[in-house]
Amino acid sequence: MTKIIGLTGGIGSGKSTVANYIASKGIPVYIADDEAKKIMENADVKQRIQNLFEESILNADKTLNRKKIGELVFTNPIKLKELNAIVHPEVHDHFKNWVKKHKKCPFVIKEVAILFETGGNKQCDKVILITAPEELRIQRVMKRDNLTKNDILVRINNQLPESKKKEMSDFVIENVDLSNTFLKIDEILKILAKT
Repeated sequence: MTKIIGLTGGIGSGKSTVANYIASKGIPVYIADDEAKKIMENADVKQRIQNLFEESILNADKTLNRKKIGELVFTNPIKLKELNAIVHPEVHDHFKNWVKKHKKCPFVIKEVAILFETGGNKQCDKVILITAPEELRIQRVMKRDNLTKNDILVRINNQLPESKKKEMSDFVIENVDLSNTFLKIDEILKILAKT
């Protein structure tokens, strides 16, 4: 039976960098955010998302305007919940099929930003949490996404506090120095390979 290892961390923690590193080791990694973006562009799903909003959330080329959706949902918890109720079941089904394709692997990694918030940790055999000091996370995201400090704080505040995530995780890595982080990941992968 293929084990499912959750990989999570708040915005700017470096979980995507860690996911890419694990994938470079030949371990299958499912990036839930990337898959969700593809699924959201499916015509039926896109229409259901548009129905949530009074104003158009489409770009001129009929793709979803993610920036606009972000602005609308991150300040409105009810809309965020409604959006998640459309997207999460679709991603869940897609992931189940993906796991079947990797059933010969001893374990796979499922990288999800809001693993605990959606209850996704309950479907995982183990959870790896990537953390970093808040100020460092803010600097990373400002540099990467061209967002204001306030935009980032709104997103951080929409996620479960780090202290709660730590309590529910099997492995916690503070990602300040990348080479040190990779060494810790290597140790965890060895432990997982033995279980």
